[in-house]
Amino acid sequence: MTQYNKLAERVLAGEVLSDDEALSILNSTDDDLLLLLHASYKIRKHYFGNKVKLNMIINTKSGLCPENCGYCAQSIVSVAPIEKYSMMKREEIIAGAERAAKLNAGTYCIVASGRGPADRELDIVIDSVKKIKSKHEHMTVCACLGLLKAEQAVRLKEAGVDRYNHNINTSEAHHASITTSHTYEDRVNTVDLVKQSGISPCSGVIIGMRETKEDVIAMARSLHAMDADSIPVNFLHAVDGTPLGGVDELTPRYCLKVLCLFRFMNPSKEIRISGGREVNLRSLQPFGLFPANSIFIGDYLTTEGQEGNQDRKMLEDLGFEVDLEPLKRNVSV
Repeated sequence: MTQYNKLAERVLAGEVLSDDEALSILNSTDDDLLLLLHASYKIRKHYFGNKVKLNMIINTKSGLCPENCGYCAQSIVSVAPIEKYSMMKREEIIAGAERAAKLNAGTYCIVASGRGPADRELDIVIDSVKKIKSKHEHMTVCACLGLLKAEQAVRLKEAGVDRYNHNINTSEAHHASITTSHTYEDRVNTVDLVKQSGISPCSGVIIGMRETKEDVIAMARSLHAMDADSIPVNFLHAVDGTPLGGVDELTPRYCLKVLCLFRFMNPSKEIRISGGREVNLRSLQPFGLFPANSIFIGDYLTTEGQEGNQDRKMLEDLGFEVDLEPLKRNVSV
């Protein structure tokens, strides 16, 4: 039995990896990559079999954001030439849910740029969600609207929002290198408010922003402590005109090792390969679904994704099936 299979057995028995064990995954040789993927798949299969969750995102408000996040083309410090528009109409958001349903996307993600939602914007989202849920009762509706207040979280829950995404993005130690217009604690507090309201918490990371491997381990450990049900793992798609434009420090093989680490550290949680998978994993994208069990289909916020039929062919070739089960909160290990 390989060292990675032994680690997988211990994880399935309820143990949590030490920092040294976690670092051994990120530092593993490329010769060991298939062994590492096999061990990660053992954990993934235990909880999710060969099923894959499909998620579709709609960018309901683009640009116009006062935050100074260095990775984001929508931030106030970005000069990237992106489309900018205020909050979409309800009808457009509802139409997006219809497209998601036709593509068998079990999760529909309503995203808006900005520090947090204004009352008018929140009203639009709430009205839209009520109509979406009245027709698609079992569709998981996720909102991602920035920092929340407690009463806003309660209103979203009452409207039928199943999940709320607010990424920690990076480690606490590295956070000030990425943004200074809000704190790491601000992000954690929003996830806590979401949990308190009864909404399923979704929080993830962006890999490739000049963080250390120790930072990556800290991210995975923080999300375990936060008990995030869904963990999007983004890989930086550096956009010209942003402070992180031109940063290119990832390889497909390292990205796979990161996904394996997140599976080992958060064994029972939805691990989603998110933004940047096409440009960073490249031809190795199929291997990412051995540790991960969820992907986005279609485009992202300001960058294009892979054409939908390619994703479906990838799943079919892997022998995986689309998971259409309604949302249920996973049990932590």
